Amino acid sequence: MKIDATKPLEYGSEENSNKIFGFWIFLGAEIALFSTLFTVYFVLVNRYATGPNGSEIFELTGVLVETFLLLTSSFTIGLAIHSMRLGLKKPMMIFFTLTLLMGLGFLGIEIMEFFTYVHEGASLSTSAFTSSLFILLGTHGAHVAFGLLWGTSILIQVKRQGFTLATANKSFIFSLYWHFLDVVWIFIFSFVYLKGLM
Repeated sequence: MKIDATKPLEYGSEENSNKIFGFWIFLGAEIALFSTLFTVYFVLVNRYATGPNGSEIFELTGVLVETFLLLTSSFTIGLAIHSMRLGLKKPMMIFFTLTLLMGLGFLGIEIMEFFTYVHEGASLSTSAFTSSLFILLGTHGAHVAFGLLWGTSILIQVKRQGFTLATANKSFIFSLYWHFLDVVWIFIFSFVYLKGLM
């Protein structure tokens, strides 16, 4: 396969460029999915019947820690891709690992939050508000969990094979995915948690 040396390695072949373009199309579908979930949430946010509302169950401290972890992980995945473009395998793997560890920390806090919500009487079936909340947060959390598995497999491939057209392409596409999850979280933080606490 012919490598285009004028481009970053992740774009080093026509196939790689096509895969990145295809992933952007996939992210367009993901935007549609999350837009639908946000719309459902906004329609149902005030329909909590006899159950708790957002201001009664949301805890700002945990949400701030989640936000810090996820936004910092967006920075470290950027550093990982920058290191990859410089051909620095060890720093790339360190930054990539830090990204995954912060994602794991985020997911752990979110799972604990879900248990707290249920303990406080806010379950999936409590009200329209709680069902839309759990589905929105759960869908994002499931995406993060998938990202952790996917990122781990890429990290193993980079460790074994180094930087190749395939591993560079996969790493870059993963970074796009991770940044997308961070952007979705900014909307969740702003329009679900902060608005709900007011």
